[in-house]
Amino acid sequence: MRDALGEALDEEMARDELVFLMGEEVAEYNGAYKVSKGLLDKYGPKRVIDTPIAELGFAGIGVGAAMNGLRPVVEFMTWNFAVLAFDQIVNNAAKTLSQSGGQFNCPIVFRGPSGSAGQLAQQHSQTFEAWLANCPGLKVISCIDPADAKGLLKSAIRDDDPICIMESEQLYGHKGEVPEGDILVPIGKAKVLREGTDVTIVSFNKMILVAEKAADELAKEGISAEVIDLRTIRPLDHHTLVESVKKTNRMVVVDESWPFAGISSEIAYEIQKYAFDYLDAPVTRVNSADTNLPYAQVFVDEYLPNPERVIKAVKEVSYR
Repeated sequence: MRDALGEALDEEMARDELVFLMGEEVAEYNGAYKVSKGLLDKYGPKRVIDTPIAELGFAGIGVGAAMNGLRPVVEFMTWNFAVLAFDQIVNNAAKTLSQSGGQFNCPIVFRGPSGSAGQLAQQHSQTFEAWLANCPGLKVISCIDPADAKGLLKSAIRDDDPICIMESEQLYGHKGEVPEGDILVPIGKAKVLREGTDVTIVSFNKMILVAEKAADELAKEGISAEVIDLRTIRPLDHHTLVESVKKTNRMVVVDESWPFAGISSEIAYEIQKYAFDYLDAPVTRVNSADTNLPYAQVFVDEYLPNPERVIKAVKEVSYR
């Protein structure tokens, strides 16, 4: 994953001299997660820029640079710290096009890890897809497959809108095949990872691994699960979800975020609106616990969605 993201940055910086990277430890240290390894040596300190620990400040510099024709990629060490930059992301980047009456775009990418990274307690374990997707003007990407990550980051850098990319601190070492060449993955298109006939399991980011493990176990019991990776949270690919439910008649959404007003809630609403007549059971959600994440490992295990909870939800919607 880290190599795929690094390749995307390298290729886009080579392709377009307007692209530059900034953030904490991206240059001299080669990136907190080594995504930007080697880029400082290749492109120099004017295009790979170490910043102070001041997310609001350097996010604002990025927004201003984007409004003036550059294409910044702003790396946050974690989206938990990026809450400090939400004034710039939400009040400036997301609103630039509409506030200027279409005269200014803000082609900027904000990226970094979101969600639990293990025993890092409540200040380092929040998911932000729902927060950011709630804001008109922002596109939100959240994926774990290295090929998707590379193709989506490249598409995001070329896009004229502000885009937030959510990664996973635990999966920078996650491996997968990445095609050679200039691969671009379209923003706003989900991917069916596994065909199935009995139930649709929808997820994104590292919860995809939970969904796939659950699908493997369900197959042993004769339950055929279709697994869909959203990849892009906003714009949401309603069509792929609805077409899947037309076939399976049941849906379980696995979402690492808290249950109240999250992505899983939005999906449940969309499915009941556009595919109500095809449902044989209510859409069911599997979320993290509705509390702040404690430090102890036993609580981390209890807090997060797991295959067992997904299997239980699938059996509930299947009346088994």
